[in-house]
Amino acid sequence: MFTIDLLKGQGIPRKSKPAGMAVAAITVAVPFIAAIAALTCYLRNATIISIEKQAITGYQAKLNKLSDAVKLHKSLEQEKNLYLNCLSEVESSIVNHTQWSDILTAVVENLPEAVILTKLEVTQQHVKRKVPAKNDPKKTIDITVPIKILKINVAAHPGANCDEAVRDFRNRLLNLPYVQQTFNSINVSQTSGKLGDQQVISFEIDCIFKPPL
Repeated sequence: MFTIDLLKGQGIPRKSKPAGMAVAAITVAVPFIAAIAALTCYLRNATIISIEKQAITGYQAKLNKLSDAVKLHKSLEQEKNLYLNCLSEVESSIVNHTQWSDILTAVVENLPEAVILTKLEVTQQHVKRKVPAKNDPKKTIDITVPIKILKINVAAHPGANCDEAVRDFRNRLLNLPYVQQTFNSINVSQTSGKLGDQQVISFEIDCIFKPPL
């Protein structure tokens, strides 16, 4: 309700009371404070989100580096295994090469001057061996194993006293420690024939390797 001053023709304002002013101030202040609090919370959350995004980006970069390191490690492991396989093959090849090199060196160094080398080859035959049975070691079973034979053919003129030279050659080979470890026996056979247009005596020397264990 308004009080009207009839002389002035206008309303008389009501006297303000402290309680009313307080209520009015509170009514205006509460939404304002709430708005400020909401804005502050929003800005704080936005800052936290930005910081967390930066942290996530950093972690992702580290993960990418670690992923690259893992891939590199796997690649290096594969290369290492490849090199190890190659080295294993090379090692086995070297062993075989060394084995034959020693044998051929022994043949060349001890070959008599009275004969000439006409043939050198390696053949293989299979023999049966008795070995303990896996299920019962007291019993034996027959297995087939390959045996290599180094065939050395030499020839000489009939009057060159080659029989004794070939026997000496065989004996010298048998006395070599490496040959004793490699060969099981050395057999010699003799035939007569022709080498070109000349009559010669041929000798076939069979160096029989020891069978594999």
